[in-house]
Amino acid sequence: MSPEGKKLFNIIILGVSFMFIFTAFQSCGNIAQTVITNLNNTDFHGSGYTSMSIIYGVLSASNLVSPSLVAIVGPQFSMVVSGVFYSLYIAVFIQPATWAFYTASVLIGIAAAVLWTAQGNCLTENSDENTIGRNSGIFWALLQFSLIFGNLYIYLAWQGKTHISESDRRTVFIALTVISLVGTVLFFLIRKQEDTKAPGDDDSTNEILGESSSARNKMMRAVAAFKKSITLSFTKEMLLLSVTTAYTGLVLTFFSGVYGTCIGAVNRFGSEEKSLIGLSGIFIGVGEILG
Repeated sequence: MSPEGKKLFNIIILGVSFMFIFTAFQSCGNIAQTVITNLNNTDFHGSGYTSMSIIYGVLSASNLVSPSLVAIVGPQFSMVVSGVFYSLYIAVFIQPATWAFYTASVLIGIAAAVLWTAQGNCLTENSDENTIGRNSGIFWALLQFSLIFGNLYIYLAWQGKTHISESDRRTVFIALTVISLVGTVLFFLIRKQEDTKAPGDDDSTNEILGESSSARNKMMRAVAAFKKSITLSFTKEMLLLSVTTAYTGLVLTFFSGVYGTCIGAVNRFGSEEKSLIGLSGIFIGVGEILG
């Protein structure tokens, strides 16, 4: 496979991996509060809204240090570990416990910051100025398909249900956990780019020197990445962009958590009220893809 073919392959794998992970996570977020409301477990006192606020609050703070973590462990391994934490968060709903629910919310907030930082790194490494637009389009189109597949499953699985039983909940979240794990495993298919070395650079002397300075180089990259994050945060462009970013966050909060929950609580929809949560998510996904 040619170098360009390998890069395009990596972009497609990246997009498909995210599609699987966010098929599970976005479906989970869309139905979380509805599922919690239907729990018969009096020992569980969690809230889907509180969980989401924890996730995105921790994510915001973690974005300052996530470049350093990715610089140390590398983008591929960062995405694999982050994907595991996404799966653990979804798996909590199989047998909910308040402490596990909120602990997982904190962990997935950190994981999300690392995941998206590593994604940007991987996208950049496999693109150049001529292909970055195309590759970004491919990635985001594949990612937004997650809103269709996950919500289609919810729509079909909850047809005619006015109450989500324990069996219904476990079936859905076991399936979503497996889907998330599939996306995580796919990260291993991303191929590393070959290093370009000058003749004689790969001799044993350089290899020994490389091994001895590897840890120090990683630490230097981590410190440099952190300094760049702080510096970039206070640039004019980022401060202006933060206004639209904040608005995007409000919109995301509405359609990813509140809107679906409201639909599932409208008694006038009758036996279709729970399945319509999935249908609304499908139409949101169609709009995202077309956009």
